[in-house]
Amino acid sequence: MRDFLIVGGGVAGASAGYFLAESGSVTLLEMEHAPGYHSTGRSAALFSEYFGNQAVRALTAASRPFLTTPPPGFTDGPLLTPRGVLTLCPAGAVDAAERFAEMLADGLSAPTPVREIDPDEVRRRCPIVRSRWYSRAMLKPAAMDIDVDALHQGFLRGIRARGGQVITSARVRGLSRRGGLWRAVTDAGEFAAPTVVNAAGAWADEVAELAGVRPVGLRPLRRTAFLTDPPGGVDAARWPMVTDVADTFYFKPESGRLLISPADATPMPPGDVRPDDLDIAIAVERLHQATTLEIRSVRHAWAGLRSAVADETPVVGGTPDAPGFVWLAALSGYGVQTAPAVGRIAAAAALRAPPDAAYAHLSPERPLLDLRTWNDMERL
Repeated sequence: MRDFLIVGGGVAGASAGYFLAESGSVTLLEMEHAPGYHSTGRSAALFSEYFGNQAVRALTAASRPFLTTPPPGFTDGPLLTPRGVLTLCPAGAVDAAERFAEMLADGLSAPTPVREIDPDEVRRRCPIVRSRWYSRAMLKPAAMDIDVDALHQGFLRGIRARGGQVITSARVRGLSRRGGLWRAVTDAGEFAAPTVVNAAGAWADEVAELAGVRPVGLRPLRRTAFLTDPPGGVDAARWPMVTDVADTFYFKPESGRLLISPADATPMPPGDVRPDDLDIAIAVERLHQATTLEIRSVRHAWAGLRSAVADETPVVGGTPDAPGFVWLAALSGYGVQTAPAVGRIAAAAALRAPPDAAYAHLSPERPLLDLRTWNDMERL
């Protein structure tokens, strides 16, 4: 028997396991052949204190110290490297202009404030942007690239170094509480512990239902991305990520190529999602309009699931009606950049520490829309 079971081996579950392993024995159960197969391994790998709602930005800020100065031996190199984000306002779009003004005002309160930049600076930072396509531009200078694999593997190594287990190919088929223990029936055998952390990503509601716990109304959303070559003879390595205020596309340098996405958010059932050809075509068309980039071929395409609840705020904390059941879910695409903070919060809940009032808004006990209600409202 172990002290803690973690269901889900992505970066969030690995983070919770890492911090819990300081206090007891941990078993992390990953349903795939390797942890991080789904959302973590398909992340756009950006750290930005400018993105997300107020709760997400606070969690990102709380994660910065760990990501900037990880514990000794956690990783061989830096987890964060400079990138920046260039955000454009499409010309002639009234709604976009209003959104740009809101984002600019909001970004002034960031630890490193955003600033509006002129066309000359846009051209210097990313020469392929068409000057007539946008009316205004802002720079989010403190956004950073994250070495996702180094962060994830550092958490997993820490679990093992502290005596924990990482069990792969261990999809949970049954989860019940008997005699003060949560008992998980998995493809890799049975495991038991007084406390279970539900960090199952897109499958978190399904795990809750197995445990007899009320789901939180989680909706997995597909996000498509692909790689293409930068313009010939151009060194794009130092370009910022480029996006628009309406969040209809983004692109950024990645391993000598450009990573491009239409920033889609298509509701999907949990699963091993694949990119849709139409989404790729939409991204190509949007990039052709906004830039001079000529996309002649797609080198590699993939899709991942970002899972959210209706208020787009993570769900982290214990469940009074199910002692020892802790949520760590609905990270809404921000799981990598918030992992140190949400891992610590989930670990505190698993250790039954007094709830921190600063994170009460993350509680699974807060008012949450049923998934069907959420979908019905969006159809109105």
